[in-house]
Amino acid sequence: MNILVIDGQGGGIGRQLIEAVRRLCGERPHIWAVGTNAAATQAMLRSGANEGATGENPALVLSAKADLLLGPLGIVLADSMLGEITPTIAAAVGRSPAHKILVPLSRCGVEIAGLASPALSESIRCAAERVQALLEAAEP
Repeated sequence: MNILVIDGQGGGIGRQLIEAVRRLCGERPHIWAVGTNAAATQAMLRSGANEGATGENPALVLSAKADLLLGPLGIVLADSMLGEITPTIAAAVGRSPAHKILVPLSRCGVEIAGLASPALSESIRCAAERVQALLEAAEP
């Protein structure tokens, strides 16, 4: 299974997601890290991603190939993350056939009605557990 993690700014959310997935799933999934900048990509590579790339084109190419796509909620919102998420990246993520697991962050400027604002660590844990469940379901 190929997992794509997209993040921007310092890559902190992506780094935490990759660390949590590695803790629960080990080396089983192949993880691609795409940062909107080099710092984000490097942070995710240091946390255990198999491969990493930076910028819009890798996000487009790998969004079409991934089985699972993880990241902060902002990756589906054009111009979020201080403008680092281009409309093209947001559209590629939205169009991706991958199953998406997004971490809600109120600083993206979006509230999801009816969703309590969990601690970031709780959202990361829930995302990693969901990845684990999907991996187990996919195994013969």
